[in-house]
Amino acid sequence: MQIPSKKILVTGGCGFIGSALIRNLISKNSHQIINLDKMGYASDKENLECFFRENKKLKERYNFFRLDLLDQKSLKKLIFDQKPNLVIHLAAESHVDKSISNPNAFVLNNIVGTTNLLEVLLEFWNSLKNYKKNNFRFLHVSTDEVFGSLNEEDRFSENSAYRPNSPYSASKAASDHFVRAWYKTFNFPVITTNCSNNFGPWQFPEKLIPVILMNLIKKEKVPIYGNGKNIRDWIFVEDHVEALIKCAFNAKIGEQYCIGGDNEISNYDMAKLICSIMDKKLPWNKPYASLISFVGDRPGHDFRYSIDSSKIKKDLGWSKKYNFEDSLSYTIDWYLKNQNWILNKSREN
Repeated sequence: MQIPSKKILVTGGCGFIGSALIRNLISKNSHQIINLDKMGYASDKENLECFFRENKKLKERYNFFRLDLLDQKSLKKLIFDQKPNLVIHLAAESHVDKSISNPNAFVLNNIVGTTNLLEVLLEFWNSLKNYKKNNFRFLHVSTDEVFGSLNEEDRFSENSAYRPNSPYSASKAASDHFVRAWYKTFNFPVITTNCSNNFGPWQFPEKLIPVILMNLIKKEKVPIYGNGKNIRDWIFVEDHVEALIKCAFNAKIGEQYCIGGDNEISNYDMAKLICSIMDKKLPWNKPYASLISFVGDRPGHDFRYSIDSSKIKKDLGWSKKYNFEDSLSYTIDWYLKNQNWILNKSREN
């Protein structure tokens, strides 16, 4: 369905989810897209340039700015020059292991970067008049990890208490709280989403699925933390992007939405599933599952994540479209066709 065109600023638009969001927004509607990305180690312009090479006309509605949210002066100039009427904030450091070894980077990027953005946008929003002010929105994209760890029965919802267990999730929890404070204190028009684990093409090889695939391609051991029984709820990135668009355009200001894929699987079972698919797609002289190995557990490793998405389904009519195993197979095909990309990225990491 066609939705009214907007001038949309996406932060972190060269990341995995951000680039998928931009591809969707610019191809299905007539939006103008402003992509703001500092080009950190997990950013990659190729995931959009590849798309625009095949869709040259669409690039006329796209502008990229390399800018760090910590540079508030340059950020303010960009916002006041470009005058977006929708901001979707995805820019964040997101790898738990890196947050354990270097938590300060997560404080700076996820907390200070977000508050810098909020400060500039509040000033910009207050400068708007009438219709333009009333139609401005800020969508803050967060994670289910802010809620901590679950037992084998419960599920996260919008009413779950915040109990972050890693520096990464603590930094995202803090950014969520600042966004809420801007709404409550300044009446700034915010919406917040908390999503489960994403997967799909172009995901940087530090996350579980591309790490498994990278090691299988290289015929190297596949490291699984602890006993592999930690459970995650997986969602295909295109389903997440559709949910974000629903929230950005249709959600009530001040609301929070949990987005999940209803695909709970342990890390060990995920590795075995990928191995079984690889056995068919790229046969080897022995089962790929023989490469699975268990390594020392991650500190503060959350046991289980599970999302109750009933609110976004009821309020906004969102539901996932993609079958889990079909989209996982599609993702594996993409990585097999782009082995040089994943191997080069792993060397950069």
